[in-house]
Amino acid sequence: MIGDGYLEVTGPTSARVARRLLDSGVANPRPRLLPSVEDVTLIVPVHNDEAGLRRLLSTLRGHTVIVVDDGSDRPVRIPHALRCRVTVLRRDRRRGPSAARNFGLRAAATEFVAFLDPDVLPRTGWLEVMLGHFSDPKVALVAPRILAMDPDSTVLARYEHTRGSLHRGRRESAVQAHGPVPYVPSSALLVRRTALLADGGFDESMGAGDDVDLCWRLDRAGWRLRYEPAARVAHSNPVTLRKWFVHKLTHGTGVAPLGQRHAGMAAPLSLPVWTAATALLFGTLTRWGFLGGLLTLVTTLFRLRRVFAELDNPTRVAAIYMARGFSGGVWRLAAALCRDYWPVTLLGMLCSRRIRQTAVTVAVADGLADWFIHREPGSLDPVRYVACKRLDDVAYGAGLWRGAMRQRSAAALRPTLPPH
Repeated sequence: MIGDGYLEVTGPTSARVARRLLDSGVANPRPRLLPSVEDVTLIVPVHNDEAGLRRLLSTLRGHTVIVVDDGSDRPVRIPHALRCRVTVLRRDRRRGPSAARNFGLRAAATEFVAFLDPDVLPRTGWLEVMLGHFSDPKVALVAPRILAMDPDSTVLARYEHTRGSLHRGRRESAVQAHGPVPYVPSSALLVRRTALLADGGFDESMGAGDDVDLCWRLDRAGWRLRYEPAARVAHSNPVTLRKWFVHKLTHGTGVAPLGQRHAGMAAPLSLPVWTAATALLFGTLTRWGFLGGLLTLVTTLFRLRRVFAELDNPTRVAAIYMARGFSGGVWRLAAALCRDYWPVTLLGMLCSRRIRQTAVTVAVADGLADWFIHREPGSLDPVRYVACKRLDDVAYGAGLWRGAMRQRSAAALRPTLPPH
C-alpha cells in the first residue's frame, strides 16, 4: 500500500494502516486538506504586559482575537490601527493564565482555538502549517517550534535558541507521555475547541505544569497530539541571569503536582532493572562490580535471544538490542544524575574522591554529548554551552526537589524500573 514512501488514505483499510504507522512514530502526516483560518480564534491571556500585547497584535492580520485581561493593574487598551478583530474580556481579579485561557476558550465560538502568550511572535505561515493536521479527526492539539526572539543578543539567548525550556527540537513528532516529545508548552498552541472543553480545559489549580497535565490528559483520553517544527513562533527570553534561573526553577517545581496526578508518568528516570543493575555494578569501579556487570549483561543477552529465537542469527540481533538499550540507559542515567538528582550526586562527591572524579567526568561528557546533538549554525561553543547546560540543570533540579518537599511527596523523584 506504500508507494514512494507515501501512503494515501483511501478507505477504512488504509486508514487503519496509517493510524498504526502514525501512532508508532514510524510515519508523519502529510495532509492535503486543511481548515480555514476563519475557523480559528486566537486567545491571548495578559497580565501587566501591554507592551508585549501591542507587539503581538501588530503582527496579526485578519484574525479574530480574544484578549483576556487577567486583572492587570491598569485595564488593557487596544490600539486603533490594527489589522485584526479584537475583543477584550476584563477580569477584575487575577486568577492565573490557566483560568484566563479557559475563560477565553468558553467565550470563543469557532471550531479551533489558538493560545498565544503576549511574549511571543508567530512567524509567517505558522497557523496554516498546523491547521493541516486537523484533517485527521483524532487530532486535538498541535504545537509549533518555539525559538528565541533575538537569539544573538546574549549567551543565554543563544543557549535558549537550541535548548530552551520551550524548545522541543527540530524533528516532527507525535506528542506522547513516554515519547521523544512528552509534552508541549502552552505559550503557543492550536487546539480543537470541543476536545478541550470535553476534557475540562486547563487545570486552574496548578501554578506550573498545567500544559503538561493537559497534554497527558488528552493523550489518555485517546486524542492524538502533534509537534510541528515547520510552524515557528519566536519567544522573548528572560534578559537577566536571575530571571532565567528563576524561570528554570519554577519549571521544576511543577513536576511534583504532576507526579501526584499522573502516577509514574512524571518520573525523572525510567530504566529497565537490568540496565540499572549493570550501571550500578560498573559504577563501583571494582573487580567484583565489573564481573557482576558482565554477568548481568550475559544473562540479559540469553533472555533476549529467546525473544528473537525465530529470527535468523538471534544472538546477533539480541546483542545489538542489548547494546543499544544499555548505552541509551547509561546516557539517561548520566543526565539524571546531573539534572534531577544533582543534590544526591553532590552529597556523594563530598563523601568520596572516587565519586567526585566520576561525577565530573560524567558532567562534562553529558554536556558535550548534549551540545553535539543539539548544535546548530551560530550556536554556542562547547565550553559555554556546557556551562549553561549545567546551570540549567542545577536550577531545574533545585525546583524539582523544592516542589517535592512542598507537596510532601516523592512521586516526582522516584525512578521507574520496569523489568524489560
